[in-house]
This record gives sequence, C-alpha cells and structure tokens, in this order.
Amino acid sequence: MKKSILSLFLIFVASIAFAQVAPQPLFKPEVKKVLFLGNSITYAGNYVNDIEAYCIAHFPNQKIEFINVGLPSETVSGLSEEGHADGRFPRPDLHERLSRVLAKTKPDLVFASYGMNDGIYLPLDLVRFQKFKDGIQWLHDKVVASGAKIIHLTPPIYDEVKGKKIGYSDVLDVYSNWLIEQAKKEKWEVIDVHYPMQRVLEAHRRLDQKLGFETSFALANDGVHPAEAGHWIMAKSILMHLGAKEIIKAGTIQATLSNIENPNAFMKLITERQNILKDAWLTNIGHSRPEMNKGLPLEEAQSKAAELEVQIREMLK
Repeated sequence: MKKSILSLFLIFVASIAFAQVAPQPLFKPEVKKVLFLGNSITYAGNYVNDIEAYCIAHFPNQKIEFINVGLPSETVSGLSEEGHADGRFPRPDLHERLSRVLAKTKPDLVFASYGMNDGIYLPLDLVRFQKFKDGIQWLHDKVVASGAKIIHLTPPIYDEVKGKKIGYSDVLDVYSNWLIEQAKKEKWEVIDVHYPMQRVLEAHRRLDQKLGFETSFALANDGVHPAEAGHWIMAKSILMHLGAKEIIKAGTIQATLSNIENPNAFMKLITERQNILKDAWLTNIGHSRPEMNKGLPLEEAQSKAAELEVQIREMLK
C-alpha cells in the first residue's frame, strides 16, 4: 500500500515538473490563420518565415496558416512623396485593398507593420504624423470589426548613416512611441521591434568606433530594408512577446531549431513555400502597385505549398 501511494506521489510530482517545463503554444487553439500586413519589409518576409519555422518546429501539432500580404512601398497614411519611384507610380495605400484582404484571407489574428514609409522620408511634420495616427486607428478598427484580433508592430529603424535622410530616424522614434502609448492608453497589443533594433545597431556602432573601424555596421545597407540579422531581431521580439522567452540568447533562427537535423534546409523549404504563396495571395486579392511579380493562381500555389509541406513535415522526424 505504501509503495502504491509513493508511486502515485512520484507520478504527481513528475507531472507537475513536466507542466512547468513543457513549452506552451504561442497561439491560442482557435487561431488557425495568422495574417501579416505591411510594406516591403514584410513582403521580403524573413521575419515571417522565422516565426513560422519556430512554430512548426516546436508546435508541430498546432496547424496554423501564416499568410504574408506585405506590399512594397505601401502606407497606411495614404501619403506619397512627389516623384516616388522616379515618378512611375505613387505609393499604394492600404485603404484601397484592406477590405478585400480581410474578406479573402479571413484571418483570426493580424500582425500590422507600418510607419517606415508613412513619414515619406522627411523630417517630422505634425500633419503627416496625424495622417499616420488616423490610418493606424482606421486599420485597428477595421480589423477588430472583421472579428479578428490585431497586434501592432512598431516600425523598424531607419539608419541615417546608410540612408542619408537626416532626421528620419527621429520620425520613426516618434511614431514608435505613439504606438507604444496606445498599448497603455487604449489597451492595444503592441510589440516593439523598433528599439530592440536600435539598441543592437547603436551597440555595434560604439564598438566600431572604439576599434577604429572605418566602415559602420549596418542592419540595413540602404538604411531601410533589414538584412537577415535585422529580420531576426524583429522575429525574436515577436516570438518572445508571445511567450518564447527561452530564445533570448539565440543569435539566429537556426539556433532555435535544435530539434531539426538540417535547420538551413528546413528554412529553405519554408522560404520557398512562403514566396510562392505571398505572390499568389497578392495577385488574387489585387492591389494598385505596378512592377510586382505575377503570382500563380491561388489554388495552384496552395497545391505546390502542400507538396512542400510534406517535405517540411518529413524534416520533423
């Protein structure tokens, strides 16, 4: 009798210990479709791919469709500078397509990344700032009215050393601060990717200066579009906000994929699938930006994506 009680007690203790260390899914069970809205940084998709890869690798039984509909050059403010794209076309405005995006994708959760283009690369102006705030409020209300949840991202940083638009870094500080304030005032869910990127950039620049290096470290060689390291900071900030605290010291997405035999091949498959799907979704939904890739018919793209899904799942074995 004593042995039975002891055995039950040990099982009970073990179950509690397992519950404490077992990773919890980052998304609630009812979340089946996660949509990413934004500009060219979102369209590039590296941070989206990183998030999807982490979720598949660590929570393979939670089937979530990650949909990337980022559109290069887009704003939520509706603004466009004179001579944009050498005068070929004005910046696309999210107002033109959002209703179609929500109707066709039917997301449960939306991540929205705007701000980089919304100040149109000029010093801070209160009229432009108000346009940005109005656009974000409209976006927030529109998504909530559709029945989905929205999480706002602060804009990535602008690097004046590389981009040469003096004063624009401060503009994105102001835009980021306003979004962070909405988390406190309006109880919005906001994830800060701006200041984590800024801290990394400034730390590297200080080290460059201390070592006497002539070339400055950069997260974005053109000042705007982050390379993989910048995208990983974005993805890492999002994943940690959602609960993946254990990745705090991970320097790359591959470092979080220890349960995958070949993380680079795994990432290649996920990137290939996302590249097929994002162009298909953009073409299917429609948009006002010329000079974009023409995507496959959506059903054909989804069929190819399903074939890649088999290969991705095989790597989990």
